[in-house]
Amino acid sequence: QVQLVESGGGLVQAGGSLRLSCKVSGRTFGTDIMGWFRQAPGKEREFVAAIGWAGGYTTYADSVKGRFTISRDNPRGTQYLQMDNLKPDDTAVYYCAVKRYSGSDYSASDYSYWGQGTQVTVSS
Repeated sequence: QVQLVESGGGLVQAGGSLRLSCKVSGRTFGTDIMGWFRQAPGKEREFVAAIGWAGGYTTYADSVKGRFTISRDNPRGTQYLQMDNLKPDDTAVYYCAVKRYSGSDYSASDYSYWGQGTQVTVSS
């Protein structure tokens, strides 16, 4: 079993920055993919970014490419999402997740474990 706890959300003005953290506990494997998703009110949960175990593999949604950076610190069991140049459209609940098995890195339904989410609100 894997447990994930997000932190770092909050209220920020457009153009500002936030760094989200996701503490991972439990048994993890070198093949795990760790990802971030977000869900705005009335919308489906959407992919934001994902990273491989060693950090050499990263992928981003087009909407955040160049503004967000995903990283992980395996000894600390933590992954991060640095969000810069935030826009009001980035307002959502952000979730970290672990994909353990085969499937798409971009599909929420292929991720096995989820955190409880952290709210990010960007004011204009």
